[in-house]
This record gives sequence, C-alpha cells and structure tokens, in this order.
Amino acid sequence: MNRLFVAYKPSGIGSNLFLSKLKRKYSNKKAGFSGTLDPFAKGVLLIGFGSHTKLFRFLDKTPKIYRATLWLGAVSQSLDTESITHVEIIKELPQAIIEEAVQSLEGELEYEPPIFSAKKINGERAYDLARAGKEVVLNKINSTIYESKLLNYSHPFVTFEATVSEGTYIRSLGLILAKRVGALHGSLSALERLSEGVFKYDGEEPLDIKKSLNIPQNYYLGDSDNLKYGRVLALSDLQIKDEDYYWLDNGENISIIKIENEEVKYELGRIYTC
Repeated sequence: MNRLFVAYKPSGIGSNLFLSKLKRKYSNKKAGFSGTLDPFAKGVLLIGFGSHTKLFRFLDKTPKIYRATLWLGAVSQSLDTESITHVEIIKELPQAIIEEAVQSLEGELEYEPPIFSAKKINGERAYDLARAGKEVVLNKINSTIYESKLLNYSHPFVTFEATVSEGTYIRSLGLILAKRVGALHGSLSALERLSEGVFKYDGEEPLDIKKSLNIPQNYYLGDSDNLKYGRVLALSDLQIKDEDYYWLDNGENISIIKIENEEVKYELGRIYTC
C-alpha cells in the first residue's frame, strides 16, 4: 500500500516506536517518517508507506510551527523535563518584558544545539554520549525564526509559539528566551509541533501527493509510452527546459525528473498516487 499522511505522535514515545505501531495498524511493512520528534515532544509527524517513503525530500516541509512551554529556572541538561536536577526560584516579571523577549527571538540566530540531540559526533549520537556522562561539544548552528509570539505567561511558565526554519532546536530557543529575561536556566515543560510546512494533522487522511510536492510540474509532449515505460526522455519534448527538479503526471502515477547539463534524468520513476 502506498500512502502519504500526517500522523500525530503523542509524548512519551519515540518516533521509531510510534512508526512501528502505525505499521501494525495499517498492516504495512515498508514505512518511514520525516522530521524525528523526541519522546518528550508531541505533534505532527509525516508518514510514508510503500514507494511514498521516497518523496520526503520533495515535500513542502518548511517552515515548521511549534508551541512550547518554558519553565523559568528549571535546570536540566536535556533542556526539558527529562532530566531536571533542581529549580531556581525566579522573581515574577512584568508580562511586557516576557512579551518583548519572545518577539526578540525573531530573525537569524546562531546558537549551540542541545547536547541531548540526534547530531552525530564521530559516528555516535550526541544524546547517547550525554546519557553516558561523556563530554559533548557541538558546533554552533544557524536558524531563522520567522515569527515568535507569546501565548501565555503564568509564572514561572511561558508558553510561546514559533515559526522556524528546518533544523531549529526549540529547546535551545527556550534557553535563549530564559536568558533574555534574566534567568540563568530554563527548560521546556511541553513541546508540540503544530505543522511541517503545509502539513497539519487531519486524522491520518491520505495526502494528494500532486498537491504536496515542493517542485514544479513539467509537461512531457512526446510519445506518452516513453513516460509510461520509463524510457529515456528528450529535453526537446519537455515544455519547461530550465535546469531543476520537476514532476510529470503519468495519470495513475508520477515521475520526478532532473534536468541538468541539457539532459533529462529520472530521479524517481513511476510513483503511484494510490
């Protein structure tokens, strides 16, 4: 079964274990997901079954929107409630200061990712090293925060929403926010991914892949059998000849091609839409 849909992962379960449950639910052995969520986090997870697992890199998955609650003063190596060691008492602040700090996150940010992350160091995951008590040093990364807004402030908890570029660590964003309001520490007590690009949770309804791709459609003007049987395509038979990735409509399936150096190459051939 080929299927592309948005699932909603609950907190307290890893993305891989959640995928295993979905595979059993739909009796499908070949499956994958895009955009790993930590066990602590909940929310939108893009799922592909069958040949649709090959489509993730061609989907419109950015920007992403997250909702998070920051616990001011909570000290945790993982920057969430997984490993809180103690809580520092923070004096309640005027809401205007909190709101200004949340809005100040917008723009380009350079920061250190959390040591409890999936980044690799010499082939090992950073979170495995951190949990083993080993030293973890990660290079700084850059993210774009397109929009950030305060949803609620009930001291010492700050709930905010952020629209961000792919690869942004919201736990690090929470720590930056804590420091901008004068707290030395802060950890997330809740984290939810609301959307990945155009994708939101809709009861696991199948997505129309022709409307979900982030590459333009091209049109093949030659013999339709060439496209149907995956034969070599001539550049002169395509309506658009500029170098780029495109998808071609074959009726019940699509093909993804790449035009490069005046040649047409299949990137993915005959991906069935159902």
